[in-house]
Amino acid sequence: MEESGMKNDEITEMSKSAKFFTCWGPTDALSAAYHDHRWCRPLHNDQELFAMLILEGQQAGLSWSLILRREKDLRQAYDNFNPVLVAAYTDARLEELHNNSAIIRNKLKIRSARNNARHFLEIQEKFGSFDSYIWSFTQGEVVDHHLGETDPMPTENSLSQQISRDLKKRGFTFVGPIIIYSYLQGIGLINDHRENCPSRLSQI
Repeated sequence: MEESGMKNDEITEMSKSAKFFTCWGPTDALSAAYHDHRWCRPLHNDQELFAMLILEGQQAGLSWSLILRREKDLRQAYDNFNPVLVAAYTDARLEELHNNSAIIRNKLKIRSARNNARHFLEIQEKFGSFDSYIWSFTQGEVVDHHLGETDPMPTENSLSQQISRDLKKRGFTFVGPIIIYSYLQGIGLINDHRENCPSRLSQI
């Protein structure tokens, strides 16, 4: 994965019994790599913004570690989350995805990817880019919560609720306020690294 600086097959070579520690607590190797190299780091590339939106939607009802384990296969199956290609998927193509055992085979989530790609392109046309749209909610600024060691990790806030409502009005699905909060963390619009987190300190 280009964004993480480490490839999935490299990480899976690590000992499966090893413990990795982040400001989330102990976790697995893939999740630790995501936390250290991608989570809460600002993204401005439209294709990656779309990819993260779909990946977060795929997570609904599942664990993020499962999504990370299947991310390589998901990217391959969905044409690296190119929104133009995904928006053009036929019903037959959606059925192919449903029969792909390497990905998340939920019909609603698969159909949602095509639906959201089409509305993603509408936002690009109206705002010039999805990047311009999504970052306009904070005037281009990162929302930094400066979480202490014992502060609870938020799961939603007024910003994620606002963006969720707006996306739903535009026709998006699988964009509830909790999913969107996780998305905003994932694209770095919200920074929830704890104050003492080494990954946070490495960004200063």
